[in-house]
Amino acid sequence: MVAALVLVINLLPAFGPPTWSVLVYARLRWHLDPVALVVVGASAATLGRYVLASGARRLRGHFSARYRTNLANLADRLRGRTASVWSLAILFVVSPLPSAQLFVAAGLLDLRLGLLAASFFAGRLVTYSLYVTTAVVVDRRLGDILTNVWGQPWWIALQLVLVVALSLLPLLPWRTARTRG
Repeated sequence: MVAALVLVINLLPAFGPPTWSVLVYARLRWHLDPVALVVVGASAATLGRYVLASGARRLRGHFSARYRTNLANLADRLRGRTASVWSLAILFVVSPLPSAQLFVAAGLLDLRLGLLAASFFAGRLVTYSLYVTTAVVVDRRLGDILTNVWGQPWWIALQLVLVVALSLLPLLPWRTARTRG
């Protein structure tokens, strides 16, 4: 079930929840094996992103000729610079940032998805391991405290007050910063 959920989330080009949060929830809620959870999560996320990029690749034909020409020119530039492709691959390894747009771009540019998917998988193994391990440690040390606090009515009221306060910030009469002349 977790694998299917992670796969579907990673098929979304935008607005999906972070995969790590699903894995942390699954670990804390169902006490799943953390190693298996990370491997399954990284595998499903990689498959989802690969399919997303492949779908973006198939959409290229629906764009205008001018747009397709621009994509082809950019792809040629990237392919001519192996350092650029390797930089993108390294970005996938070390970055916990959302990757949907990067995979869509890679698909539209018709880049080699295998290298990017492998880099993404390796990077996600590391970041998901860190998130799940941290969640387990925090749960062991603070789990009872957090469980007792988060469900309390005063905690829910505090969260609502903070949401309202944040939503009112743009309505305040902010003054522009004065420049020194």
